[in-house]
Amino acid sequence: MYDIIVVGGGPAGLTAGLYTSRRTLSTLIIAKDLGGQMASTTDIENYPGFENVISGFELASKMKKQAEKFGAKFILGDVSKIEKKENGNFLVHYNNNKEEAQAIILAFGLTPRNLDVPGEQEFKGKGVTYCANCDAPLYKNKIVAVVGGGNSALDAADYLSKIASKVYLIHRRDQFRGEEVVVKEIVGNKKIEILYDSAITEIKGDRLVKGMTVKNLKTEQIKEVPVNGVFIEVGRKASTEFLEGVVGLNEKKEVVVDYNGITNTPGIFACGDITNVSHKQIAIATGEGVKAALSAYMYLLRKRGQSIPGMDWGKKV
Repeated sequence: MYDIIVVGGGPAGLTAGLYTSRRTLSTLIIAKDLGGQMASTTDIENYPGFENVISGFELASKMKKQAEKFGAKFILGDVSKIEKKENGNFLVHYNNNKEEAQAIILAFGLTPRNLDVPGEQEFKGKGVTYCANCDAPLYKNKIVAVVGGGNSALDAADYLSKIASKVYLIHRRDQFRGEEVVVKEIVGNKKIEILYDSAITEIKGDRLVKGMTVKNLKTEQIKEVPVNGVFIEVGRKASTEFLEGVVGLNEKKEVVVDYNGITNTPGIFACGDITNVSHKQIAIATGEGVKAALSAYMYLLRKRGQSIPGMDWGKKV
């Protein structure tokens, strides 16, 4: 049995695992992947303390190594159920296994949205992907498409332009939502062809993706475009169906927390993008991870009848 199980391996979860481990709490981090959405970001330039550009996957690897240095254990798994036992502990079910803990920290972030067009599910992993940082190297000197208009789509298009022979950037509107400096770079990139006011209506191929059908939403003109890969970057959603009745969720299905990362269920805490925080940023997620970890630590002190330190760096369990 663990003191803490952290669900999620992004910046919030890895930071929470670091802080609980440093408090000598036995900590298990269960995550579907390393880094979460952060791992799909190619160039991070605004994380405090890193003057030079660092990739999201590299930053995630550093965070994981630091948490493990203080004793946190990390395993890959997809959590499907959390149930409370009669003794007040929790059982966390993942894959075909389960682990017990005295407290839980939810930090599994958001999951990619689908286009919901014909061919998307059929060619998922066969040319349809949701992670440029993971799969871009597979498309060297090939033709690819990126769908979306936010920073993640712009970052993906920029990164792919350094690898692929040509990049189509498909956006439903006539202007981008990303940072102005990034938009300027994309518009001036000769390897990127931007299809404004457009949407993919079908992804085609045989064994692998070979092309796509694109519709102009203003003129309704339809054209066939040959591509070898489609990178979907149209936002993320909260996949919290398994938490219905376990913790409070808002209308967006985000986990509702107070300013200390405390949910409405004693013993369960949450942090990062999966919560109702206003902004979804790496630096914010790490700070929220710290708060949730310290709140969980205080909860365990109270549960064990131990005195509460006046300072957050005080007495260990």
